[in-house]
Amino acid sequence: MKPLAGKKILFLINQVDFRDEELLEPKQEVVAAGAEAVVAAKEKSEARGMLGATVSPDLAIRDAKATDYDGIVAVGGRGTPNWLWEDSDAHRLLRDAKGAGRIVAGICLSGATLAIAGVLKGVDATCWPTGDSLKAMREGGANYLERPVVTSGKIVTANGPPAAREFGKALVEALSR
Repeated sequence: MKPLAGKKILFLINQVDFRDEELLEPKQEVVAAGAEAVVAAKEKSEARGMLGATVSPDLAIRDAKATDYDGIVAVGGRGTPNWLWEDSDAHRLLRDAKGAGRIVAGICLSGATLAIAGVLKGVDATCWPTGDSLKAMREGGANYLERPVVTSGKIVTANGPPAAREFGKALVEALSR
């Protein structure tokens, strides 16, 4: 039996300019381990990645419930400050998931999404190392670590595209516990 059989993972993406491999590689890892992967964006209409990928989200973020999933993963990309950093529904989902003891994860600029949502206070985490991301991490109370992937209890973060595959493997490991 696959380690994530019966598990359901929600990936939150920007409607425009999500980072393709930060969605696709971790999604491949969890699906290969047996999980069902669901994708949500601001709207159910087609979402576009920075590198040309197009995705038809399964649902709008506002319609998702944290308790329907074993893990919620916020994907990065240059659209993140305009989309996920500003999305109160995404922030609610992340807080609810943490409160329910689910896996909460973010990669690249979405490490800051987790901080803005208020789920990284006192937590070791990483993100894309730019001024705005680092500022959001600091303001959100995260213990920023300069590493590709950081797992801290039920929270998994990664610093960007080169770490996408390793991030996916860390998600599988965290979800297997």
